[in-house]
Amino acid sequence: MSASTPFRVIPGSSDTVAKATEKAIEFEGKLASQLKENKLMHSVLQNDRTIINDGKLLKEALNMGQSSLVPDAMFETLVSDYKLAEKLFGKGLLRLATGHSPDYLKQNLRIPEFRKKLRGDMDRINERLVNEGYLEKDGSITGFGIDLASVVLYVEELERLIPKGTLSGKLSKYPNPFGEKGEGIKFHRGLSYKDINVKGTLKMAARRLHKELIVEDLIAHRREARGTKHVVFLLDSSGSMRETKIDHAKRAGVALAYKAINDGNKIGLVVFSTSVLVAEKPSRDFTSILRKIARVSPRKETNLAEAIKTAIGLFPRGEHTKHIIALTDALPTFGNEPEQETLAQVSNARAAGITFSLVGIGLDSKGEELAKRMAELGNGRLYAVRQLEGLDRIVLMDYLALK
Repeated sequence: MSASTPFRVIPGSSDTVAKATEKAIEFEGKLASQLKENKLMHSVLQNDRTIINDGKLLKEALNMGQSSLVPDAMFETLVSDYKLAEKLFGKGLLRLATGHSPDYLKQNLRIPEFRKKLRGDMDRINERLVNEGYLEKDGSITGFGIDLASVVLYVEELERLIPKGTLSGKLSKYPNPFGEKGEGIKFHRGLSYKDINVKGTLKMAARRLHKELIVEDLIAHRREARGTKHVVFLLDSSGSMRETKIDHAKRAGVALAYKAINDGNKIGLVVFSTSVLVAEKPSRDFTSILRKIARVSPRKETNLAEAIKTAIGLFPRGEHTKHIIALTDALPTFGNEPEQETLAQVSNARAAGITFSLVGIGLDSKGEELAKRMAELGNGRLYAVRQLEGLDRIVLMDYLALK
């Protein structure tokens, strides 16, 4: 892998990789309207810096595994052991919760006057979050706070993707009345008049030497579609995914959900650590997926086998494209024989007609070898990622390679 390449694609039996196009994701339409908890969305889009910073603060807290914010405890940790505070809360959360940069905090924490000012700054920020309904009085994040964190996550991801354009895939062979216009076919009962191919109809009439059009001359567009795809995104929320990793992973999930649903396909979600924490069947409910992704907090170990087993049960019956995209940064660690159990579940998925791909973040050689076996067994791909930037586009690449 060259230094400039952020990841390697290691194909299984299927080695199709989608290409980038210039078409951008539209930040409009029914997906945007689904999120109209109007005060939040309007304020974020109008660039209300206070609300945006509050949303980032809540998002960072969740990314660090903090389901509540207690200024007393944070302040005491800061003044007694800054290194421990940085480990527990992360630089991003400390900056947003105190109003000061980490470097400034480190330089001034020993000064009594600064400590007094810091405590006042933290109390004011916390009081605002409580008054706005984002936190309970005990510091736990409310449902409204989760909504704000999800809106900020959504807007940040689309703002990042829109200028770069998105990826698109090829049409499948499956006919669909809502698909793209393809080759001409004879017009027949059941087709819409909007699908009449005027140019093809005139050519047919001319070929038959008809001076006037008759029904038998009518040619319609054959509609081709991508075929309904059901995709389940497996998101690792084990302890090693804290802070930056989980933030990029969440953004990748948002991008995948937005793109898949915009394409008319369905997306499901499994969040896992030691056990499965979220199991959402494939649907077109973007808001539900977004909220569940936003509230993910890293914890404990990696039970990938249980996550795959759960995902298998979420797919509907029928001849649909069924695919699992798993995102993790470690070998499976939970269970008596975690590696063998995980491989067995990938085999079960394949037997059920489900393909399996894995995005592995910073895997060691042993982890990469196991992940490669999983991708081969699942007739999918392994994306060996070394840099977090662009993780969302890697996940989209895998989705767009589906047939």
